Amino acid sequence: MKIASYNVNGVNGRLEILLRWLQEAAPDVVCLQELKAPQEKFPIKAIEAAGYGAVWIGQKSWNGVAILTKGQEPHLTRKGLPGEPDDVHSRYIEAVVDGVVIGGLYLPNGNPYPGPKFDYKLRWFKRLHDYASELLELNCPVVLAGDFNVMPTELDVYKPERWTNDALFRIEVREAYKELVDQGWTDAVRALHPDERIYTFWDYFRNAYPRDAGLRIDHFLLSSDAAERLSTAEVDKHVRGWEHTSDHAPVWIKLEEKATSKRRKS
Repeated sequence: MKIASYNVNGVNGRLEILLRWLQEAAPDVVCLQELKAPQEKFPIKAIEAAGYGAVWIGQKSWNGVAILTKGQEPHLTRKGLPGEPDDVHSRYIEAVVDGVVIGGLYLPNGNPYPGPKFDYKLRWFKRLHDYASELLELNCPVVLAGDFNVMPTELDVYKPERWTNDALFRIEVREAYKELVDQGWTDAVRALHPDERIYTFWDYFRNAYPRDAGLRIDHFLLSSDAAERLSTAEVDKHVRGWEHTSDHAPVWIKLEEKATSKRRKS
């Protein structure tokens, strides 16, 4: 099973890019973030014409998440994280696909630091931490995929000294990510590429992509059942170079039908 995550940065404005990549990469499952479209404006007809079923949570102008599945309809199991009933941001969606629980998420950016947006980010992380512990108790593979808006280590950011007080690299946020992983999750990209400088995001400004001045903020966290099946974890970096593309590149993993011979750890 090939599972991808892609912060599309506007599903309607970049629909042509999304469809082009879907045809090229042919993932079985895609978690999309930053739809930036209300529920009724999601381009479901175009997605279906490309051979995918979909579930989604829209939001006007901001946020928005979706799960696409090739040749079938995802079985929706959750919209939104528990723990803060008044939170109306569209940031978490969950579905079961061929026996795998897939949670697609868009964690808050949190800038500027300090401030209420940063506080909200830490609360959201705590809610994710609490709910993720419940997911680990399920007797099946679980994948948490999406834009986490955190660079876990200095290896994941170009010139880390410039990001010390940014909400994506603040020590509190990195510690929250580590605490989440330490529950028993495997960071798929780092499990297979422990020492490589790999990025998933390049800003539109300052010629960031040609200079490869990027960040790794899009992640896959796998439960032990899923991690045992992990065979590949890659970034479709070239997609970031397409005209009118998102500032993120698609990230994807492959899970084999049976556990791989070598157990990988985060």
